[in-house]
Amino acid sequence: MARPVPSLQTERDLFSQGARIVAGMDEVGRGAIAGPVTIGVVAIDEHVSEIPEGLADSKLMTPKRREAIVPVLQQWGIAWATGSATAEEIDKYGIMSALSLAGSRALASLGVSPDVVILDGNTSFLMEEANGPRVITHVKADQNCACVSAASVLAKVERDAFMTAMHHEYPHYGWDGNKGYGAKAHTDALKIHGTTHLHRRSWNLGV
Repeated sequence: MARPVPSLQTERDLFSQGARIVAGMDEVGRGAIAGPVTIGVVAIDEHVSEIPEGLADSKLMTPKRREAIVPVLQQWGIAWATGSATAEEIDKYGIMSALSLAGSRALASLGVSPDVVILDGNTSFLMEEANGPRVITHVKADQNCACVSAASVLAKVERDAFMTAMHHEYPHYGWDGNKGYGAKAHTDALKIHGTTHLHRRSWNLGV
């Protein structure tokens, strides 16, 4: 099966309806048992150039390709940003509220005010606020909508780099490979070494 190729169809439909700035937003780390949840956001306007060659949903790209395309994506949109919520915040507020917090932080750092935010999936974690952007969900937006694909790449590269750096501080858990997800090496290490401040202790970690 051919790899899905993102387009600008959804974004252009929104521009035709009057939107001036459209932002794509995507998260990474929701299902991990350690580390933050990180959200990327990329804003474009109607003057957006052609989609960068090789762009796809971050999960369908190799790490090397993701890292190589980041500078291109940062120049492609009119603005980009990331936001995260820590494991402690996930434990305190729950994953959906933590996603909302991370998304709000990303928008606050964006530097422009989008008229519409496109989220991947069918459930919104971002609250619409008075005078804020309209929030819409789009199933498989990370594969089909270029600005959401771009956001997914920026979020994944940033979070992967953070977890790889934390691996050097906590080498037992294999975070350079599993990035905080529940791989066997990670869960086995939890039984021996216990948790760190980066673990989501409210989750069922088996320890």
